[in-house]
Amino acid sequence: MKKNTRRQFLRQTSLATLSGIALTNQALLANAAQSKIASKDPWDAAQAIVNRFAQGLKFRDEDFLITAFGAQECELQDVAGWVSFEEQTNLPTPKSGSFDAYSAIAAAISACHKAGGGRVIIPKGNWYCAGPIVLLSNVHVHLQAGAHIFFSNQPDDYAKYGTIDCGANGRLVISRWQSNDCLNYSPMVYAFGQTNIALTGEDWTSILNGQGGVPFNEAGDCWWTWKGKQRTINSVGQGTTPNFSAGKMSENTVNPRNAKALQELAEISSADAVLIQGEGERWRADAAYLPALSEANVALPKRVFGKGHYLRPPMIQLIGCDKVLLQGYQVKDTPFWQHHPVNCRDLKIHQVLAKSHGPNSDGFDPEACEYVLVDSCTFDSGDDCIAIKAGKNRDTQYGPSQHIVIQNCTMQSGHGAVTLGSEMAGGIQHVYAQNLLFENINWATNPLNMAIRLKTNMNRGGFLRHFYVRNIRIPNGVQTSPSYYASLPGSPIASRTVATAAGAVITFDCDYAPVADNVRTRPPEVSDVHISNVQVGNVQSRTGRHSCFQAIVILGPVASDYNGQLPMPTMLPVSNVTIENCDFGSTVNREQPLYLYNVQNLRLKNVVINGESMNKTLNA
Repeated sequence: MKKNTRRQFLRQTSLATLSGIALTNQALLANAAQSKIASKDPWDAAQAIVNRFAQGLKFRDEDFLITAFGAQECELQDVAGWVSFEEQTNLPTPKSGSFDAYSAIAAAISACHKAGGGRVIIPKGNWYCAGPIVLLSNVHVHLQAGAHIFFSNQPDDYAKYGTIDCGANGRLVISRWQSNDCLNYSPMVYAFGQTNIALTGEDWTSILNGQGGVPFNEAGDCWWTWKGKQRTINSVGQGTTPNFSAGKMSENTVNPRNAKALQELAEISSADAVLIQGEGERWRADAAYLPALSEANVALPKRVFGKGHYLRPPMIQLIGCDKVLLQGYQVKDTPFWQHHPVNCRDLKIHQVLAKSHGPNSDGFDPEACEYVLVDSCTFDSGDDCIAIKAGKNRDTQYGPSQHIVIQNCTMQSGHGAVTLGSEMAGGIQHVYAQNLLFENINWATNPLNMAIRLKTNMNRGGFLRHFYVRNIRIPNGVQTSPSYYASLPGSPIASRTVATAAGAVITFDCDYAPVADNVRTRPPEVSDVHISNVQVGNVQSRTGRHSCFQAIVILGPVASDYNGQLPMPTMLPVSNVTIENCDFGSTVNREQPLYLYNVQNLRLKNVVINGESMNKTLNA
């Protein structure tokens, strides 16, 4: 507890410093020490992070079998459901009236915790769980081979057991949704403020199934229907949302339950309210309403969602936890992000198969976490495989994400294989990615959009610095057609001209989906990136053998997007990026294999594109 309190204090002190409070001598010395570390070989720093996890976690030697607490297996039936944005098939699901193992699992975890810790065993078999698995300190939950947990696909089952009674909205938990704090449906696996916890499986037949595409009503709606309208222009294999049609409620549909004006919830000036709310009522849709509450400094107790709202919970969310192991299981068909640790320290995810092709099915999204190791995992995702986050709008109290190593992993499908952002207002630094295979197995029908991706904008802001990547193989390239985001009126970046949504191997996008955010007052800062030994193969596209649409897209901050008070803050270019010893294969866009805007000191060393070697420094 003392370590966590100290960590929070230090992070809050850092945030206060950004507001103009003078650094103490101690903080100055700490910053100098950090700069000294950063100047050394970055891969030595990466190895030091790996070494932190060498000993592993320890648990008391006692097993708690869930069947000893009354759990019974369930029988299955096949139903028509969704397995991706656009594909339906028959899916196994528990029969109506199946035994609910929620209480037995909760009782086993509670008994284990009260005994001082140990291991909770979920044996081989099919288990129906109509509520969350809540992890507690010193408890190791282990799925044996062949153990398959089918979490209820009924949203109301995740508004029954939370610690906060929100009346008609249900019993909810403290959560984060796209990096904003809220009270919401519980994730399927949840922990808050716990230490020394583990969730493991014996192998990938140990399955945590979120049933995100299994219908929960007669209309055929499922968790994924709540995504609503897709916004990416020229997306491939993800152009629709399962069972959604115009007029249905979703996260992007105006929700009449939400306040009609921010002044109903917070003391805020008319000018600030106009800026935050924008034109019309679009801001009252749940996905826009929560960020608006953050911008208006509305306190957490008033950010109530749950029943009557449409913010899908993450599958596995751990908040404020230390010493965490996630290992050896398969997670599939999740309502939203697959793994979302927030403000966690010393977390290892190892040999996990993260497989979900639904909307927003990011594989692993560590947010404001430090000392994280992602090792030997496989990601097969409907969104980013890995996306490092760090708060959004004003919810930056946990500080940056930092000291993260990603290694020996395979990325099969998704938007970005290794992504930073888009929610990164607290900053991201000291991230190391090495020895990765971006396999892109569905390249013909639902390809990997990009390989290495940064996304931020004038709303999300934040910083990225000290990002290192090496030894990446991409045998089947990435998407060979361009996808786009709409631009704001007056932008020098015209809509449908820069392929920042898909099509490049490396994309640094500081103008990510700009029309999605009303408040655009925080210029991002990107610097000190080193990428080496990326090898990209070609596939047979409609126009020949190609690896991508463009090799590199670097779009720095766009000053015209700013809509805050004058004088405008400095718009720093993306700077000090080195790309070396790479072969990007053959681009579809041979006339412009690179796109650069507001970039300074991009160094290309032995970079091969379309068979031509480049050795030069570029500014744009």
